[in-house]
Amino acid sequence: MSDSVVSSVRAHLVANIEGPEPAAASVTFLGVEPLDVLRFESPDGVVHYATLGCSRHPMGDPGDLVADPTRGPRAELVLSLRGGTGVASGVARTLAVLAAAPSVEGIVLLDDALLDLGEPLWKGTAFTAVLLSDSGIEDLTLPEPMDPVRFLAVVPITGTEAAWVRLRGADALREAWTEAGIDVRDPHRAAASL
Repeated sequence: MSDSVVSSVRAHLVANIEGPEPAAASVTFLGVEPLDVLRFESPDGVVHYATLGCSRHPMGDPGDLVADPTRGPRAELVLSLRGGTGVASGVARTLAVLAAAPSVEGIVLLDDALLDLGEPLWKGTAFTAVLLSDSGIEDLTLPEPMDPVRFLAVVPITGTEAAWVRLRGADALREAWTEAGIDVRDPHRAAASL
């Protein structure tokens, strides 16, 4: 069943993200099934990096004695950047690390979740954490009794912005971005003045 979920997710992403067929990078971690990161180049100059494989199994409470193999939230991550970061930037590995977090650390990926890696998300960037939000890609409905797959936007943030989210919440940071006219898809943007 997990392979059919992955195939359905790939087809859904290809149908919902404008542009040519995506390039794919496969990332493997010890003890975790392989994850792919698809790279879509949109005609508008935005590069979308989407994980493929995170939704293979439902996310669950790590405290549960027995994991439910069909029920529970499922998600994939989508990072959108103007111009991208380059093939050798390390962004594919970083996204795979984030996508593996539910399997490795028992994290459930949801809107407004803050994931702090404590290191640059890709070479030469000041961003060390991400804030998850709705990507605008419609959920993928799976056969009953499975929950649908959600597609969460990955927004890169600096350490200062991550601290702001911890203190004030995700909406306060989004308001600061709006007030400052910050384009969160700009891989070279400055941090919000907080």
